[in-house]
Amino acid sequence: MTKSSANKLTNGDVFHRASNGKTSSRRNGFVKNHCLFQQPQQKNRRPNENNHVVCTASLYNKAFVEQFEETPLLVAVLTYVGYGILTIFGYLRDFLRHWGMEKCHVAREREEQKDFVPLYQDFENFYTRNLYMRIRDNWNRPICSVPGAKMDLLERASKDYNWTFQHTGKVVKDVINMGSYNYLGFAENTGRCADAATESTHHYGVGVGSTRREMGNLDLHEELEQLVARFLGVESSMAFGMGFATNSMNIPALAGKGCLILSDELNHASLVLGARLSGSIIRVFKHNNMASLEKLLRDAIVHGQPRTRRPWKKILILVEGIYSMEGSIVRLPEVIALKKRYKAFLYLDEAHSIGALGPRGGGVVDYFGLDPKDVDIMMGTFTKSFGAAGGYIGGRRELIDYLRSHSHSAIYATSMSPPVSQQIITSMKIIMGEDGTSLGEFTQPQLSENTTYFRRKLREMGFIIYGNDDSPVVPMMLYMPAKIGAFGREMLKRNIGTVVVGFPATPIIESRARFCVSAAHTRDILDTVRWKEKKLHLSIEMHLKSLVLELGPVQLMGMVMVGKLYVNC
Repeated sequence: MTKSSANKLTNGDVFHRASNGKTSSRRNGFVKNHCLFQQPQQKNRRPNENNHVVCTASLYNKAFVEQFEETPLLVAVLTYVGYGILTIFGYLRDFLRHWGMEKCHVAREREEQKDFVPLYQDFENFYTRNLYMRIRDNWNRPICSVPGAKMDLLERASKDYNWTFQHTGKVVKDVINMGSYNYLGFAENTGRCADAATESTHHYGVGVGSTRREMGNLDLHEELEQLVARFLGVESSMAFGMGFATNSMNIPALAGKGCLILSDELNHASLVLGARLSGSIIRVFKHNNMASLEKLLRDAIVHGQPRTRRPWKKILILVEGIYSMEGSIVRLPEVIALKKRYKAFLYLDEAHSIGALGPRGGGVVDYFGLDPKDVDIMMGTFTKSFGAAGGYIGGRRELIDYLRSHSHSAIYATSMSPPVSQQIITSMKIIMGEDGTSLGEFTQPQLSENTTYFRRKLREMGFIIYGNDDSPVVPMMLYMPAKIGAFGREMLKRNIGTVVVGFPATPIIESRARFCVSAAHTRDILDTVRWKEKKLHLSIEMHLKSLVLELGPVQLMGMVMVGKLYVNC
């Protein structure tokens, strides 16, 4: 995943000391705060970073600012120490389980199968057993309402330290939802979208029961694909019932043996899986680093395929619009410039950016004011901004016709559910202003306003956040393993639902909480979240200090071993 900020430098990036008002004196790291309109500061650039680079500030029509602050040294050391202590006690607890001194909840082979090939991995699941289980209660929480701006959660409890859960029968009401990808607020059970989906259910039913190539091709699907093509500004498009499968099943249809795939190091698992299934050679470039990408392109042109040195049949660049763990936006103008220069193909995944970026909600292409024809394969999902399910691929008509007969998800997968199709059609028409109302004129501007406000206020309060200023995905750094579980639990106690992320989904010293801002959030909701975050951080720090003073390090480690310390540090 993410490397240090020094490794994240790209062309035109500039090192800045942390300078967020009052917070600068509290940090001892560097901030990579790059803006392409800061190009005159040539003397601060790293040497040999921008050789043979085509990117210039003239490619951008607005300032492009992102921040990735390097982990402070003290915090990094303490984080490694925390994981070290957890690992030591993990081995101790495994020893106790082996000799029957502690109850073992791990899936194990039955005695009569002891001579079989093992079905369950033991040592490989060490992290899950001894670290993840301590904070497992922060995930898979059952929701019993619409995941809108607020939601209801089923309360659950565990008597065996998160190995199993029991529902208490109580419901936690009106939890502020800061974790769902409901960027434009269409995930509701009332309103135009819900009414249209209900009517579609009465008319078509819930399921189709067949593939598109057999008896599952509805007029709704045809209307949806034509609408998506107009929305993207491309010749044709194709819809799929699952967003993950849109990547994993279509990339193998576009690339194969003798092809080269250049993938951003932070690409989603669906892109990684699709690239692996294709059988192509895969090479990874540093996140949003145009110098790294160009070097791979030049090497590919110069050296060709391994051993034979023949030219590659195809070079395919895989990037995302918004990276969901970093909150960063792809440097699309520079990627397109490189793609044109080296005659490669570009596959753009706009799962998080479609609908959420651009003056008309058209994604990163619209955000940068680019021509959609410059992107060879435009992929996206309906699961975020449109409040539905599934994915799409758009591009030239020849491309879509080819995928209709070669894509496994197009040939073998069941058609998209009719009410889901109608939800997408209605929400997309609202965004495009084709529903006869002015509702679409306010959704994207409201999301942009909420994003700017929330990010600015978090910085003013001293939090370290990652990503682009216009990204509705807001990662807030926690760093230490103690804060992962504590932050998620304590925020829920304050009626705020958040997503906390740690290793291996992030680098080991870059654990974080990830907020997803929505157009459905009001200013009062955002103010409530940020003030409770501030108070929570102070209370966690005070609690840790008091535990160390009262118990001492030996007793504190003992509590970690038996799993009774809720901050597990």
